[in-house]
Formats: sequence, C-alpha cells, structure tokens
Amino acid sequence: MVFSTPIFIFGFLPLFLVVYYLTPVRFRTLVLLIASCVFYGWWKVSYLLLVLAIATLSFVAGLVATGGASRHVRNWAVRIGVTANLLILAWFKYAYFVAGSYNDALLRLGATEGPGLSLPEIILPIGLSFLVFQSISYILDVARGDAPPAARLVDFLAFSSLFPQLIAGPILRYKDLAHQFRHRVHSLEKFSTGVRRFVIGLAMKILIADSVAPFVDRVFALSTPTLAEAWLGAAAYSIQLFFDFAGYSAMAIGLGLMLGFQFIENFNAPYISRSITEFWRRWHISLSTWLRDYLYVPLGGNRGGSFKTYRNLLLTMVLGGLWHGANWTFILWGIWHGGLMAVERALGSKSKGTVWPRMIAWPLTMTFVLIGWVMFRAETVFHAIAYYRGMLGVNGIAMTPEMILLIRPTEIMFLILGIALAVFPAWAKSYVLQPMQGGTPKFAGLSTLALFSFCSVVIQARGEAPFLYFQF
Repeated sequence: MVFSTPIFIFGFLPLFLVVYYLTPVRFRTLVLLIASCVFYGWWKVSYLLLVLAIATLSFVAGLVATGGASRHVRNWAVRIGVTANLLILAWFKYAYFVAGSYNDALLRLGATEGPGLSLPEIILPIGLSFLVFQSISYILDVARGDAPPAARLVDFLAFSSLFPQLIAGPILRYKDLAHQFRHRVHSLEKFSTGVRRFVIGLAMKILIADSVAPFVDRVFALSTPTLAEAWLGAAAYSIQLFFDFAGYSAMAIGLGLMLGFQFIENFNAPYISRSITEFWRRWHISLSTWLRDYLYVPLGGNRGGSFKTYRNLLLTMVLGGLWHGANWTFILWGIWHGGLMAVERALGSKSKGTVWPRMIAWPLTMTFVLIGWVMFRAETVFHAIAYYRGMLGVNGIAMTPEMILLIRPTEIMFLILGIALAVFPAWAKSYVLQPMQGGTPKFAGLSTLALFSFCSVVIQARGEAPFLYFQF
C-alpha cells in the first residue's frame, strides 16, 4: 500500500483513524500495531512475519542486555542481536551483489566453467534497511544505558512496524518515542497540523516529483546525452529525488501527528548548502545522524588524528552508500561524498563552517551534489560514465530536436517550481507554506482542502507511482 494511492487516502487511512479514536486510549497502541500489520501485509504477508520476527528478536536482545544476567551473557545478547539483524539484511539485500561480483570476477579471470555462485530468487522486503537500523540502534542504546528497554512487547512491535514511517523513514530511535508510547497527546490542533503536513508532502510527491519524473527517465535512458540534456537531467533528478523523499517524510511526520506522535524532521533545505559537510547536516538527517552515532563515532570519529579522521569519514560514507543498495554505483557515490567531506575537513571545515570561497561555495557544492546524483541514479557504473561524457559535452552541446519535442509544459513548469522551492526556502515558507499553516484556521483549512482536492484529481488521472526510496 502506498500513501499516494486512493486505497490508502480514501480507504485505509480514514477507516483506521475512526477505529483508532473510538478505541480507549490504553488500547490504541494495539490498534496501531494491528493496522500496521494490515498495511505491511497488504504487500506480502510472509514478509510481515519477518518484520515481526526481527522486532521480537531485538526486543529479547534488549531485555537480556539489561537484565540480571552476567556481563558475559549481556554482551553476547548484544552481539547476537546486532549480528542477526545484519545477517538478515545481508541476505536479502546483498546476496545477489556478492554472488554477481564473484561470478564476474571468475569470468574476468577467464574461468568459463567453474563453481559460480547460484542463488534462489530473493525479493527485498520493503523497508528492511530502515527496520534493521532502528533495531540495531535500540539494542545498542539499551545496552549502553542510553535508553530504558521497552516495557511491553506490544509497544516495541508497534514501534518497529509503525506504518507511517516503516517503508522509507525517517529512521526513528525507540528512546525518542518510548515516552510517547506510554503517553502521547491527542488534540485537534495536533491532528490538524498533521493533516496539513500530510497534504503538503502529498503535493511535493504528486505535483512536483512525479511531474518531473518522465523527463528524468527519458534523459537517463539516452546512450549519448548532450551537455544541455545531461546537466538538465541531473538537475531534474535532484528535484525529483528531493521532493519524492522529503514528500514521503512530510507525509510520515503528518501521519505521526495525527496519531499523537512527534517524529524528527528529516530534511532542512539541503539545496542551500555551501559545502558537502553542510549538505549532510540537512539531507536525510535521520540517516546522517545514525551513521555519525553508530558508525563514525565508534570507528574513532576525529579522536585519532587527521589520517584516521579522514579514513573514518570515507568509510562511514561508503557504508552509507552501500546501505542504499547493493551496487557499485552506491559505493562510488559514498566514496565521492566521503572523499569530499574529508577534503573539506582537511581544509578546515570543522572550524570555518565552509571552506570554499563565499562567491562560489553554493554553486560549487551544488555541482558536486549533481555529479554525485548521476552515479546514484545510474543503473551501472558504465551507464554513469556514459552520462558523465555527456556532461562534458562529448556528445554535443545543445538539446536535440527530438528531446525538445518530447518535453511537456508541465514538466518544465513543475521543474522550475521545484527549483524555486528548493533553492529559496524562505520564499517557499512565506508565500507557499505559510498560507497552509498560518492565518485564520478557516483559511488554512480551505487552502489545505483545495490543495488536497487538486492532488486527488491528479492521482486519479495518473495512477500509482511508488516512492523512490522504496527500493532502498
């Protein structure tokens, strides 16, 4: 089930909200757990059992790690819990990648016959990467004493399968929500804010990301894009990805508010960044903070001298890239960002904030980001290299007449709107979002209703369009 489909918006969500608010407060978490199971099981029931099994395993590991057993037993509970989560993720997400890389290596070595690896069909469970990261952070937090273990299994199962954010984040930490499972505030003001936030996220996805998507697909399907096509396609993809993912996060946060939860923000105007280091403080904040707290700091952070600091930055971003998918493109994308962050640290970003000259800091950073998004979007490294040749003008400069003919006015219109909203967030807040959130309640409600109605018409006309981050 997808947030931006009629079955969810007009069927599942209103029915669930009615049942949820008619249920006595002490049973609402159980209702939430049941609804989350229905939501996830709608896609594949067998993988719902996997989600619940991972959550139960992590819950038990947390209990043992904080129980009255010996220190040796508690340490083993943490090791087993974390390792089991990683092995499950490795099997479903990386088994094909490892087998394929091994078989390719054999072929390159001239082994036309031999013991190549063959695996059964493996379907990656939706949201598995987010669930595993959340489970690992829970086990480590309770083991360190940074958070108390979940008091009830039903609370932790509801947290792990929480349908507003299970599929594509933001990555939540149980210690931030534990008190909200015990007691959360339900109010009309909070619910109304959640509805407005959900509608804004829906518009980001439906009106901007999905409108730009056809142009992005056409450009990246070209084998020899021209300079204009390649750079415009990279810019369009950056807008599509941002509004698709940030739109999902906004919808998840809005749904959480409707249920009385307060989730963390996941984006903070990343396209106004003046360095790659700043970009990662603003982009996918829940992931970047997770990588910092559970990878970068345990690796030593910046405590072991300059060389180890650069190594830790690079390794953290490589693992962050690999988290997105089992492909060399994601590894190289991680190396690109990690290498740039290491260079910025070497030039003094820790003390100066930004190391690039003021006049070129923003355009240079955005150029770095666009170059990275090409590798992120490309299906293979060879595809990315061919695209980079286009960005260098090897295949010509101007757009071809065929490409110009295929461009729809709505694609350009919403691309321009997306760039304006992304690059001038203060303008967006003042003239686009403020009417939805401020003023009189009546006007805010009417503007929200109007935007929702427009999105509903577009949804009916276009059909289902999954979120990009579902594949990660």
